[in-house]
Amino acid sequence: MLQVENVESRYGRIPALRGVSLNVAPGELVALVGANGAGKTTLLRALSAVQPITGGRVRFDGQDMAGLHARQRVQAGIVQVPEGRQVFEPMTVEDNLRLGAFARGARGALERIYDLFPVLKQKARELAGNLSGGQQQMLAIGRALMAEPRLLLLDEPSMGLAPRLVSEIFARITQLKTLGTTILLVDQNARAALAIADRGYVMETGRIVLAGSAHDLLHDPQVQQAYLGV
Repeated sequence: MLQVENVESRYGRIPALRGVSLNVAPGELVALVGANGAGKTTLLRALSAVQPITGGRVRFDGQDMAGLHARQRVQAGIVQVPEGRQVFEPMTVEDNLRLGAFARGARGALERIYDLFPVLKQKARELAGNLSGGQQQMLAIGRALMAEPRLLLLDEPSMGLAPRLVSEIFARITQLKTLGTTILLVDQNARAALAIADRGYVMETGRIVLAGSAHDLLHDPQVQQAYLGV
């Protein structure tokens, strides 16, 4: 479904992505792990057309994404849950969710989101800014799902959450995979991300340095020493 070929990107004169190549097949959950500053978020931003690509190519379902703006990529089915959640705090939970369906012109199944995240239904009329961090993360994921994505990009969904909430968020991501959602997951919690993924990539200083099945990466001594604290 997604093919990333030798993608490069820069912040001014500073290279952020250095020939990154990866792929995601339909129905897969692929984890991209690495230290802070490795380029993971930059790659997701590049896939969403928020960050310019200076070299290489991105293909989605066989279509070259060059020249497609962020809105057009959402309309094609690439939907990102940004780092830091970025919910619209002065708006209600339900209005945040309904906005998620707008850019793609999707109808958005509210009840499906409420089934996945019951707490959002309980707080549907509350302001998003009054939610806890974990609830805001659920809202950010729910808002993205309202666009009926073909590929869901998740950027650091566990950031700043208590361990119990991290487990809950990853359980919901696993549930989405079971329901057939194709997911590219970025998270510094490499152990949790690889534990639920089919395959994984390890990124360092803007490059992919390791790739393989999630199981193999979890048991790779290099990955264990660098990212799993083993």
